[in-house]
Parts: sequence; C-alpha cells; structure tokens
Amino acid sequence: MLQSRFDPNTVRATRRQFLVGTATAAGLVVGYKLIASDPASAQTAPAPAQPNPFQAYVEITPENKILIHSSQFEMGQGSYFGVATLVMEELGGDWAQVEVVGASGNPALYGNLAWGGIAQGTGGSTSMTSSWERYRKAGATARMMLTAAAAKAWNVPENELDVTSGVVTHSSGKRATFGELSASAGELPVPDNVPLKSREQWSQIGSDKLKRYDSIGKTNGTQSYTIDVKMDGLLTAVMIHPPKFGAELVSFDAAKAKEFDGVVDVVQTPRGIAVVGRDMWSALKGRELVTAQWDEKNAEQRGSSEILEEYRRLAGGPAAATARNDGDVAAALSAADRVVEANYEFPYLVHASLEPLNAVARKDENGVIEIWGGHQMPDLYQAVAAQVGETTPDKVKLHVMKTGGSFGRRAVADADLIVEAVATAKALGWKAPVKVQWTRENDMRGGRYRPAYVHSLKAGLDKDGKLVALHDHIVGQSILGGSPFAAMIKDGVDATSVEGASNLPYAIPNLKVELTTTDVKIPVLWWRSVGSTHTAYAIETFMDDLAAAAKRDPVEFRLSMLEAHPRHAAVLRLAAEKADWNKPLPEGRFRGVALHESFSTYVAEIAEITFRSATDFTVDRVVCAVDCGIAINPDQIRAQMEGGIGFGLGAILQEELTLTKGIVDQENYDSYTPLRIEQMPRIEVHIVPSDEPPTGVGEPGVPPIGPAVANALRAATGRTIQKLPVTKGLSA
Repeated sequence: MLQSRFDPNTVRATRRQFLVGTATAAGLVVGYKLIASDPASAQTAPAPAQPNPFQAYVEITPENKILIHSSQFEMGQGSYFGVATLVMEELGGDWAQVEVVGASGNPALYGNLAWGGIAQGTGGSTSMTSSWERYRKAGATARMMLTAAAAKAWNVPENELDVTSGVVTHSSGKRATFGELSASAGELPVPDNVPLKSREQWSQIGSDKLKRYDSIGKTNGTQSYTIDVKMDGLLTAVMIHPPKFGAELVSFDAAKAKEFDGVVDVVQTPRGIAVVGRDMWSALKGRELVTAQWDEKNAEQRGSSEILEEYRRLAGGPAAATARNDGDVAAALSAADRVVEANYEFPYLVHASLEPLNAVARKDENGVIEIWGGHQMPDLYQAVAAQVGETTPDKVKLHVMKTGGSFGRRAVADADLIVEAVATAKALGWKAPVKVQWTRENDMRGGRYRPAYVHSLKAGLDKDGKLVALHDHIVGQSILGGSPFAAMIKDGVDATSVEGASNLPYAIPNLKVELTTTDVKIPVLWWRSVGSTHTAYAIETFMDDLAAAAKRDPVEFRLSMLEAHPRHAAVLRLAAEKADWNKPLPEGRFRGVALHESFSTYVAEIAEITFRSATDFTVDRVVCAVDCGIAINPDQIRAQMEGGIGFGLGAILQEELTLTKGIVDQENYDSYTPLRIEQMPRIEVHIVPSDEPPTGVGEPGVPPIGPAVANALRAATGRTIQKLPVTKGLSA
C-alpha cells in the first residue's frame, strides 16, 4: 500500500490542529480540522462553519447513539475498532452505543496525518498513527461539552460530575444520558486545550479484556458489504476485460447477449465491456454470448518465464540507479576473506481478497452521483468519478463500505472499479443504479499484482566472521511509475522497490543497494507489506547463509550488528527467548529465524517445522515478537500478527501468478492457492511494552514469516530456497 515516508514520532499535536464542535438537528457533532502552520498559505479550505455528520469525528445523537466517523477504511484489519477505542477512552461511553462508519469528502478533516494530512487514504499501516491524537481529542472534547451541558442545566460544578457508560451523573441523584444532553451540549462553545487522560488512567487503550465490538455481525452474517448492497431497480454488470494487458477494444457484437432474457444492455467502458443484467446470473449468461475483437499490437506478449529471464540478465549487469551507497563495497569485497553470493526470484502475486472487487453507482434526483464501495483512497476516487461522470467533485458522494479484504488492491491510482461503475451507469443514461461485480476470474486476471523481482546478492566476511560488505542489485517493476505518485521516485529509485533493503538496520560498513526498474506492461500495485515482501526474504535468508559461512549462530550473528538499533534487538531477543531458541529440538524438527522492520513496526519471528522430505514438511509453530509502540488493542494486534503470518505463509509456500504469451494462467482458488486452514501453524504473539507512539500492525507480520520458514528448511536441508514459491524452489 501507499505508505508513510514520515517518522511517526513526529506526528504530535501542534497549534496547526484544533477542534470544532456544533449543534445540528442530529445532536452534538465534534470534529477536528487542519490548517497550515501559516493560515495565509493554507491549501485546504477549512470545514464549513456548520459541519454535518460527515464533516466531523464524533456524533452523539438524541437516540443515544455514539456515531464515530472514521477517516480510516475498514477492510478487516480492525481500524474501526482502534479508532473507536481512542474515542471511547476519553468519552466514557458504553460500547453498546457505538457505531463506526466510513467518512469521506473533506481532506481538511480526514487527511491521513502520516501522509502529511493532504489527502485521505488508508495504507502503509498508518491508521493508528494518523488517528492517535485527533480521535482522543474528539472524544475528550465531546465528553467535556456533555458535562458542561449537564452542569449548566443542573447548576452544579462540572468537577462534581461523573461519566460512566454513557451517562452523566451527580451525587444529588441527577442523571442524563449522552443522547439527552446532546442538543444542549452542541450549543456550547468548544473548549480549548482539552486535557487527555494519562496512561495510568487508561481503561480502554491497552486493555487485554477489550474485544472487537463488531465481531458478531461478521460471524452471524449480518454485516453488510458492497456485494450485499440492494436497492430498488438495481442492475448488475459484469465485465469483459482485454485478455492481454495493454490490448485495446476494436469492436464487439452483443446481439445474441441482448436477446437473452434478463440482459438489459451491453455497453463499452474505458476499461472494457460491461454486460448489464437484471441480476448476476443473467449478466453472466449474457457475457458468454458477447464476442469481441482486440488490438493487441501494444499489449504485453511475454510470459512470466521470459520476463524473469530478462530480469536475471539485468541483475547480472550494471544497475540503473543507486538507493544506498555506504563505504566502498567493491574494495571491501575484494579484500574479504570469504565472499558469498546468491540470486533470488520472486513471482507475481495476487491480492486474492475474499470479496471480489465491486462498486455501486447511481445519480440521485439532485444530480449527485452516489457510489458505494471499498473506498481506500476517497479523495482520488471522488475526483475520478467526477471526471468520468462529467460533473464536479462536490456532486459526488461516496458511501464507504466495509470490505472483505483488500491488502492494497482497493487503493488504485486509476480508480479502476469506480471508473467502471460510473461509466456503466452513465452509458445507461443514469436510468437505474448499477452494481459492477467482478467475478473471481476477473479479480485474478485483472492486473494490479505484487511485482515479480530478482535480487542478485553478494557479501564479504572477514577472517573473524564479521560482515564487512553487502551488495544487493534489485530488478523489477515500479509500483509508483506512471501513477499520480510518480513524483515520489527520486533519482530513478522507487522507494517501494527497495524498502527493507535500503534501510537495513545491520551495522555493515560497506553497503550498496541498487535498482534496475523494468518496462513491463503488466499492471502492478502495492501488496500487503509492499517492497518488504521480497526484500525481507532475500536479506534474511542471506543472513542465515552468511551466519553459516561464518560458523556463527543466526540469532547471535544478527544481534552482533544491532547495537545501534535496540528495538530491533529487543524483539529478536524476545522471540528467541519465547521460542527456546537455545534448547535442542526432537529429531525431525527444525527452527528458523527472521527479523524485519516495516512501517515503523519491529517484528521477529521464529518458525518451527517438522521435516520429513522435500515434499513433506509442515510449519507447526511460529513465535512472533512485535514492537508497534503503544498497544491500543492488544487482542487485535495478536489477531493481525496471526493473520499476517497466515497471509505471508501461503504466499511463500505455494502462491504464484504466471503468464503464458501475455495471458494470465490462474483463474480461481483452485489454481492460485492461498493458505488452507489445515496449513495454519500454532502462533504465539508477544507484544513488547512501549511508550512510543503507536504504529501499524496490518502489514508488518507478513515479511518475516517467509524467511523464517525458509531458514528452518535450510537448517533441515542445508540449502536456501532462492526461487519462490517454496514448493517450486524445493524441487529446483
């Protein structure tokens, strides 16, 4: 995902941030607004003086509901729960009152602070970093305004009031619910410099007893997703995309499809052909009857094997750009007592989230285009929808739906789903709302993959087994190139291609990380933990190779280079302690370790396997230590580490997207195989206590699991798997 290039430790409250509150017909609304440090240079218009619920953070309704408007998108990672915890810690409400909804449409209120506050978006595990200060302040301000309203009504001092479970009480026996006080509270002045609770006063933040408030709906099927959206007259559209990436539509024949009962129309969109039916089945049957002609002269014609062959050739030659260059690597390698080399290959990977891509679009009676969907980058989608719909952004309203997974796929610079939904509804003359629903096959073959990469590594050890030089030449596609984020590419280096390698914590006096960016027409995108998905594997398995060459223990070898990075060292020591690293294992059992920092969160994982043969082994146990700063929701942190480990384990064991003559080979979960439940190991997660600002946990659990398992396999077989997935590498 798009990730922060900012130090989360700098995200603090300043005078640039202030609270706004107002009374509306709905009750008390408390928001949070950003202005530039010099108001005269402000680039973002302030929120209206009379903000509605979608221009605020906390709304207390007369019906006694606590409605929290989240700037962060919920796709299963628990961001709504985290944001609600921050509000509830300061507000003192009852969790039974809580409802969290997605907010959008006002970057001044909802801009991601980890991205500088200039745009709203969810990615790079920045949700809690961005929310930490402002949602606590919103909750504290709402509480102060509610108690002020009660004090005024009862003619008592505010400091004599108590707030518990959504009720304000006084020793005289007077009591009022939040809902009863909401209207009068909203009429009061907004207090300045609202104090926040000290850590010793927290009852919600850091509580191990606090469980996700929204779990019931997800387990009993009542939670609504975009796929569940229903409304009068809703039509369903399925897509026909070019069979090869870069191909363009020449013509299509939909005569037979339009004769099929239930097919409403077949229309062209900027991204292909939409077959529109009264229901999904009709649209799918109609799609089978459409024939299309494509111009493939500018399409990608190569298969993945040819692409990787080119990458191998490029990795062996001079690099195009340098991401990091410490010391003199060439000289240090020449003088090294021993030189170790390795070449790694990483395939394309699909996001493969459970809910295939979808969006609903319609135009209301006031000419406003409404769009329901998983809006991971709302500002961008609003602008694109306005352009496609030939209107202005203020005439586009987004309904932010919870989503059955994303892993980066719904944060797309060209807003592909939004384009298809709006363009289809527009082509029908806006006569009915339209749900564009991709099939699993559309999803697998629709592009936006984790790029394929090749690493060429070389390192030098001195006579004492100390690592004195490391060179990594990385070859692969740029995620940022050709997108609105291309300006982030500096001196030919896309940071998402080299992160995890260019910021190594290990003390290596001579370190060079180079990059060659390739020109391939396969659309790529950030995938859960982005560049760290390949750099962590290459570096951390190579570290075990180097430790073996130096005849040193892998944990001790790493710790010897981490004196300047105590947080890295701490998680590594904790994982080793909890995994009994220094105790022998029964015959046939082996351990492997890996350490990685991503998105300012530090994770060490130790995998324990049972090895019977190259085609018969199981991952039985994973011990994970994580330092993510202040642990807002410990239970959710453990859940995200477990989920990330499972996600990453499936990817390295067996996931691979391949192409033959430019056409994707895989179509569904039968040929592209994420981790199955019986493959899930026993996982232990240990959270490092911290007073540092909170960082993210949605992605950092993913990178270390691959190298940890590979290093356990190395302990069993004596060789490192350098070609992924492991099932292919073991047989190579």
